[in-house]
Amino acid sequence: MSFYSFAAANLTTDDDRQRRPAVNRAQVLRTLAFFLAAVAALVVMSRSQGHAAESRAAGGHAAEATGFHDFVEVLWPQAHRRGVSRQTFDRAFAGVAPDPGVLAKTHRQAEFVTPVGDYLAHAVSQTRIDTGRDRGRDYKDALERADSRYGVDPYVVLGVWGLESNFGQNTGDLGTVRCLATLAYARYRGDYFRKELLDALDILQAGNIAPEEMRGSWAGAMGQTQFMPSAFKRYAVDFSNHGRRDIWRDVPDALGSTANYLHKHGWVAGEPWGFEVVAPSPAQGTMGGDGKAMRSFERWAEAGVRRADGEALPRAGEAALLTPAGPFGPAFLVTPNFRVSKSYNN
Repeated sequence: MSFYSFAAANLTTDDDRQRRPAVNRAQVLRTLAFFLAAVAALVVMSRSQGHAAESRAAGGHAAEATGFHDFVEVLWPQAHRRGVSRQTFDRAFAGVAPDPGVLAKTHRQAEFVTPVGDYLAHAVSQTRIDTGRDRGRDYKDALERADSRYGVDPYVVLGVWGLESNFGQNTGDLGTVRCLATLAYARYRGDYFRKELLDALDILQAGNIAPEEMRGSWAGAMGQTQFMPSAFKRYAVDFSNHGRRDIWRDVPDALGSTANYLHKHGWVAGEPWGFEVVAPSPAQGTMGGDGKAMRSFERWAEAGVRRADGEALPRAGEAALLTPAGPFGPAFLVTPNFRVSKSYNN
């Protein structure tokens, strides 16, 4: 879950923006130039790494097939030691071959190539908000039950569900085993995807889903919650009490699993993720803005920070100042719950 999905719930008015300090155009342009240069360097690095991975995985059709077959056979003893049967293993890899399209996606993620304004307009569209309200009514009982058991606000769970899979409409249609095997075979991100592939085999062995139904996104995130296999093993729950953990088709299981994940990562019940604030000009003192330095709300109030909506700051708790667009952009006070939300999808 990204910061922006939560921030969108606290949009400010034109009056709020007018109360902020005047923008220094020259400083903004210098900051923008530095930012664009840094992004350009990262894009070049990402593309070069992606092309290197693709070249390692390609290398001729016949050679690729033999190499992938050997990779799968080397994987078998590791899976067997985990308790995966040969029948489960063979069924999982039946007809599976590397997918070149998966490697191509490693350096074309929307969050990294789409302008932030366009990304937000799509991610938090009015249609998605309206759909979220409808789904909130449809699954009111499950959301309230998750709140009661795990202490996570229903609106937060709805926000994760909405952004990760558009409320179950975009769960991904790629075979999870094939995607993970492709990435593991190419050694993309070292041994990470090999471990996720073995965890996926554990899930199949447990009977939670059939191999042909274990589908999701190109990087192996599965179902309505977009859990990686390792996250599924740790945090997915049978919230419908039907004898299996089904985040693909069972909405209460997906919602309960999301709440359990956030709870296990330290979500503080009753505490907001944060809110937009009006902060003094950076010229009046170095207050930070990276979202790391926690202070009590009392200290922030003493420093002249106030909520953009005019409400009072909480009396208890602590938060850090975050200025994601730089010192002249919007400012937010974010609580420890904000960091928990980032643990879901940094």
